[in-house]
Amino acid sequence: MNALRGILAGALSVTAATVSSVQAQDSGDLAQQAQNPIANLISVPFQNNTNFNVGPFDKDQNILNIQPVIPFKLNEDWNLVTRWILPVVYQPPVYQGDESDFGLGNFNPSFFFVKQVSPKLMIGAGPTLLLPTNTDRSLGPDKWGAGPTAAIVWTPGKWVVGALVNNIWSFAGDSNEPDVNAFLLQYFVNYNLKHGWYLSSAPIITADWNAAADDQWTLPLGGGVGRVFNIGAQPVNMSLSAYDNVITPEEGPDWQLRFQVQLLFPTGG
Repeated sequence: MNALRGILAGALSVTAATVSSVQAQDSGDLAQQAQNPIANLISVPFQNNTNFNVGPFDKDQNILNIQPVIPFKLNEDWNLVTRWILPVVYQPPVYQGDESDFGLGNFNPSFFFVKQVSPKLMIGAGPTLLLPTNTDRSLGPDKWGAGPTAAIVWTPGKWVVGALVNNIWSFAGDSNEPDVNAFLLQYFVNYNLKHGWYLSSAPIITADWNAAADDQWTLPLGGGVGRVFNIGAQPVNMSLSAYDNVITPEEGPDWQLRFQVQLLFPTGG
């Protein structure tokens, strides 16, 4: 009887260790998918960006980006990954007597035709759009815009490395509003640790080509930490990072604090 108990205890111990190992592996795989902007993964990120010392009065601006990602399988080789970004903006006053504004910014959907070119390399490209959904002129230009977007993601071992780029030109809208010619580049470097933890740097570099030469670029540097874990049965990716703007327009922010909560919906999960 004692021998049987020993065998059962040993089997349960091995089973528990195996389950723990599988869960850790699943957590690591899910973290890598969550860090990939064109992965075949349904997710709903809520990304909050607080920009400090904005404008002539050095006030703080807050932008909450609600940006669901929904992929569609086209065939064995190609996916269509759709990314929908709707900003909710708090804009501080920018001149004497001005009041702060709060509301929706401009809607920015993007569509990536994605191909897995090798086990560790994925590429995608397609159109991105700008729709004037702003609830106040201070929260975004009353312009319709469009342009190309592309992404590349490399996943060697514990790393997720890549970049996403786009440029949007306005083509219609309020003729009294300035035209839009805006560039965005977000490179990302993630290193995955144990138990779903990871280190990350994903600054968003922007340029306004219509601005004066010394006021075009915003160049942040920094990084942070994140973790993929479960709240009940719901997988969640949560991260916190900070970025110093080493180059910024005259009245641009000095630095940014980013906090993101991303709900994950893996296939079959």
